Amino acid sequence: MNTIQLDENLITRMAGGDRNAFRELYQQTSGAVYGFALSILRNHEDAEDVMHDTYIKTYTSAVTYKPMGKPLAWVLTIVRNLAYNKIRAGKVSEDLAQYEYSLGMEDYVDEADAITDRMVLMQAMKILDFEERQIFVLHAATGLKHREIAEILDLPTGTVLSKYSRALKKMRKEIEGFDDSGKEAL
Repeated sequence: MNTIQLDENLITRMAGGDRNAFRELYQQTSGAVYGFALSILRNHEDAEDVMHDTYIKTYTSAVTYKPMGKPLAWVLTIVRNLAYNKIRAGKVSEDLAQYEYSLGMEDYVDEADAITDRMVLMQAMKILDFEERQIFVLHAATGLKHREIAEILDLPTGTVLSKYSRALKKMRKEIEGFDDSGKEAL
């Protein structure tokens, strides 16, 4: 799990017009922003659109940011709001094949293992409901604590904890149904 420690000064520096701060923010958060948008929209192009809009909104809204020690939560709340706006406007397209491909794990050294693991993970993630998938992706991609995820998703912390636990159990059960080659066990 990657833990993103975002410096609040980046947003303050962005508000002052510092382009290097914007570049740093993008480098530190782009994976989490894209992954979260993708978990909501389930389409590569839509997630990229929301990612783009998120960074524009982040840059233009930096002057209104109130430091509270949670800059990543602020950015991810923007992602959530933009993604939901896109859904409400009916401007989303469903492309599960692209969604599954986009969730790949690039850090694997052995490509054969990476392909097998990716296939198993994609199959396991299919069984998660909408909120479970968001919670799993936010925790895995950003290292956010469950209470921070609860704030972003506007859910009680207990609900986030139980949905995360349920998601892990579902995925574990699904993964155990596959043999070492990534094929469903008979």
